[in-house]
Amino acid sequence: MNNELFEALELLEKEKNISKETLLDAIKQSLLQACKNHYGKNEANNVVVNIDPQTCEFEIYAEKTVVEEVTDELAQISLTQAKLKDARYELGDVVRVDIKSKEFGRIATQNAKNVILQKIREEERKVLYEEYYEKEKDIVTGIVQRYVGRNVSINLGKVDAMLNSEEMIRGESYRPTQRIKVYVLEVKDTPKGPKVLVSRTHPEFVKRLFEEEVTEVHDGTVEIKSIAREAGSRTKIAVWSNNPDVDPVGACVGVNGARVNAVVDELNGEKIDIINWDENPALLIENALSPAKVIYVLADPDEKTAKVVVPDYQLSLAIGKEGQNARLAARLTGFKIDIKSETQARDSGDLLEYEEDYYDEDEEYYDEDYPEDDYDQEADAYTEEQEPEDGYLQDEYDGEYDDLEDVPADDGQE
Repeated sequence: MNNELFEALELLEKEKNISKETLLDAIKQSLLQACKNHYGKNEANNVVVNIDPQTCEFEIYAEKTVVEEVTDELAQISLTQAKLKDARYELGDVVRVDIKSKEFGRIATQNAKNVILQKIREEERKVLYEEYYEKEKDIVTGIVQRYVGRNVSINLGKVDAMLNSEEMIRGESYRPTQRIKVYVLEVKDTPKGPKVLVSRTHPEFVKRLFEEEVTEVHDGTVEIKSIAREAGSRTKIAVWSNNPDVDPVGACVGVNGARVNAVVDELNGEKIDIINWDENPALLIENALSPAKVIYVLADPDEKTAKVVVPDYQLSLAIGKEGQNARLAARLTGFKIDIKSETQARDSGDLLEYEEDYYDEDEEYYDEDYPEDDYDQEADAYTEEQEPEDGYLQDEYDGEYDDLEDVPADDGQE
């Protein structure tokens, strides 16, 4: 071998990202295979191939045992032949005998070439698979190639990905050479190379977009705790800040809505509601039903159910068009939510139950802070000083005027 091979291996290493050691190993295996084909052996355990990785110089030799009578030319050598190489050889010694690769036949050489090419293809597929497997569950940018039936083929650089029709946002259409962002769902290793499946409807797609646009989300200061999405229509996300000085909703919205609008533009106008996450399920459900106002929420964490009462005029807003707002809130919180108007709740007794609970809590608060004896004393003093009886006022009049007829008109009583 020479410098030309060395340069060729370095070029392959750069272009295909296949290590030179792997390519040298492929050459070594091809030479061993050529020996087997040339000598008609199924096994050639005594053949050794050494390749210098620095110069790509190689040597092939067979380790032959010195015997009196040769029965296997590839594995044995006569004592006479051995002594011609070195007079110190004796019976039983192992002699290295060089094998000239130029002596290999055309078929053996072609097979060796095929082995090298096959190894290169295998390594290339392996490298591509590992490269895109690392991008699984992440966002990549691709170029639309063509429609394949109802699906779309997207070029990601070194491989083509498939965007299936069910993973497209409703109402979107794509044109060739258009650049779009997609979420890598899965990368499969196949004999024809890695098969990449992508999506634009997955809820995690929205999360990754916010990670790209919002620094606080990317560095972990703000966490996206939950996402509920109906692709092409509306998305709700619940956010939480690990820093009390950082407003999670404000960070995601950005100045004049710049950050959230960038995500909305990528999603072609899909509406996004950003709410505060809360460990209290009742407060979380109240936030999730935004923009509707809520009177009260009764949540059962064990059964994962919740009763919600809203003002009569807010019922349709809380439920949303075709039930979308309530449906997304249920997915976001993980609770089965039963929404009623104030009137419906009163008729069913749900609101009465809430009011009883509210006044019971109020009474406990009153009893705790104002003991019964003190309360009575304060109440008596209040009555005497600020709300005297009618007779008290009458006594003042009696003291100033001897007769009711002398009372001025303005001071008269009805």
